[in-house]
Amino acid sequence: MVRTTLTLDTDVAAKLREESRRTGRSFKEIINSFLRLGLNTRRALEAPHPFVVRARELGLRPGLNYDNIGDLLEHTEGPLHP
Repeated sequence: MVRTTLTLDTDVAAKLREESRRTGRSFKEIINSFLRLGLNTRRALEAPHPFVVRARELGLRPGLNYDNIGDLLEHTEGPLHP
């Protein structure tokens, strides 16, 4: 066990005191519980590997002209597209 002095912002201290009253647990238990939660959550959120998008050639589909957006919309959404 380590004993230390901790300076809390007023709003944080109020929320911790309220949680202590609500649960009947000691202030020390509440602080340790929330510190553990925050530290464990941070580790869980860290991505083990960066997400990488690999580009690939899609090619041209027969009958589609990618240079004319109107024709492309009509082909994909039908003649009543907005």
